[in-house]
Amino acid sequence: MARNPQLNRHGELQHLLTTEGLPRDVITRILDTAEPFTVVAEREVKKLPLLRGKSVFNLFFENSTRTRTTFEIAAKRLSADVINLNISTSSTNKGETLLDTVDNLAAMQADMFVVRHASSGAPYLIAQHLEATGRDHIHVINAGDGRHAHPTQGLLDMYTIRHYKRDFTQLSVAVVGDILHSRVARSQIHALTTLGVPDLRAIAPKTLLPADIDRLGCRVFHDMAEGLRGVDVVMMLRLQNERMQGSLLPSPQEYFKFFGLTQEKLALAKPDAIVLHPGPMNRGVEIDSAVADGRQAVILPQVTFGIAVRMAVMAMLGSVEA
Repeated sequence: MARNPQLNRHGELQHLLTTEGLPRDVITRILDTAEPFTVVAEREVKKLPLLRGKSVFNLFFENSTRTRTTFEIAAKRLSADVINLNISTSSTNKGETLLDTVDNLAAMQADMFVVRHASSGAPYLIAQHLEATGRDHIHVINAGDGRHAHPTQGLLDMYTIRHYKRDFTQLSVAVVGDILHSRVARSQIHALTTLGVPDLRAIAPKTLLPADIDRLGCRVFHDMAEGLRGVDVVMMLRLQNERMQGSLLPSPQEYFKFFGLTQEKLALAKPDAIVLHPGPMNRGVEIDSAVADGRQAVILPQVTFGIAVRMAVMAMLGSVEA
C-alpha cells in the first residue's frame, strides 16, 4: 500500500494537500486542536509561542485576499515570522521555474510554505521536490490549487458544521452551485464523506456538475425544492466565472431564479438548518441578502473559525520532528 504523501512514517501530518484520503482521526485531531484557538482573539495578548522562531512563507501565485489574510493572521498568532511573496514582482515572472523559486526560498531557512496556485497539483509537486531533495522538514499547506482542492476551507467548514450540529453521522447536507469548477466543493465532499455524513446531496444545473459526481458519494438533484427538502446544512458555492469556458449558464438572473438561495427555498430545509458560503458572495446570484444576513447564516463565524483551523494545521505541522 502506497504511503499517504500527507503523513510521515509515524502517521503524523507532514503536509496538508487535500482532504481526500486524509484519515478520519487526523481530521478530528485538527478540529479538536482548533477548539481552544477560537478564543485566542478574545485575549488581551493574541499570541501563542507555538511557532516562535519558525518562518512561514505565503506563496500565492493566484490572487486572494481572504485566504492569504487568514493564513497570515493564523501564523502571526502562533508567533511565526511571516513572509508574503509578492508574485507580481517575483522571479517566476522573469522565467524562473516554480521549483527554482522553492529552492531559493528553502535556502532562506523556510519552515513552512502556504501555496496557492492556478495549476492543480502544484503543492504536491513542491512537497515531492522537498522530500526528494532531503528537505522534508519543510511543510507544505495547500491554500487552493486549480480546480483540485482547498483543504483548509473544507476543514473550517467541517469545524463550523460540528460547532452547530455536533454529530456528522446524523446529518443531511446539501452542496449547492458550481461544483464543476469548485475546489472547495471537492474538499467539502471528501471531508463530509470521511466524517460519516449519511445523506450528501449535490444540487446544480447539469452544466455545473463534474462527470464523476456519482462516484463521490452524492445524490444529484437539478431542482432546489427537491434537493433542499429536510436538510440540516446548506453549503452554497460561488459561481466560478473566471474558470468557465464558453457559456454554461443563460444569465446570472436565470441562475438565481432556479439555483439562488432565497428564504422561500431555505424554508424547505429543516427549521434549524444552517447556511454556509466560502465567500466572496455574489448577492442576488447565488444567495439572497435576506438569507446571507439572516439568522440561519453562519458565514461570518466561518471566517472566524477559519483562523483557528489554520492555526491548528500550522501548530500540528510545526510540532512534527523532521
